[in-house]
Amino acid sequence: REREREKEREREIGQCIEKERKEVQSWTDRQTEDRQRLKMGKNKGKGGKSKRKGKNKNDEGEKRELVLKEEGQEYAQVTRILGNCRVEVFCFSGTTRLAHVRGKFRKKVWINRDDIVLVGLREYQDEKCDIIHKYTSDEARRLKNRGELPAKARIGMDTDVMEDGDDDLIEFDDASEEEKSSEEEVDLDDL
Repeated sequence: REREREKEREREIGQCIEKERKEVQSWTDRQTEDRQRLKMGKNKGKGGKSKRKGKNKNDEGEKRELVLKEEGQEYAQVTRILGNCRVEVFCFSGTTRLAHVRGKFRKKVWINRDDIVLVGLREYQDEKCDIIHKYTSDEARRLKNRGELPAKARIGMDTDVMEDGDDDLIEFDDASEEEKSSEEEVDLDDL
């Protein structure tokens, strides 16, 4: 009888152990399913801030909607970078103003010399303004074609320096052979 009782206890213990094993297995299965469902992608390199710096979000071929000026705004061209988020701009209305770069643009939108920008004029300070929008060279060309910008506005660095047909920037004098020989015969003692 004791052997039967021991065997029965062993069976009960075995069943309890098997039952616990199944519960643990089902719990771990649920955990792995949850992990797989919520699993985030692993970093496989080529990421991080330094890699994203060179990428331009607007380079993907999609064109932005062209922002036109409203009342209290003016088109301008950057003439000088002064530092401390300040630039000097020449408004196409004919005045030169000190422009402040908005905090939204800091370290995100880089403003360079000769860029076309949209500035918001200040009611209380006529000589100061705020940069509201920076136009790409393509957008600036579209503005120029629409007649929003004056025809003499320089857009980017791709405009021709000389429009009257002169192709020679540097003129070289072709010295004749007699002049070359006379240059070689100069006596240093005479000087």
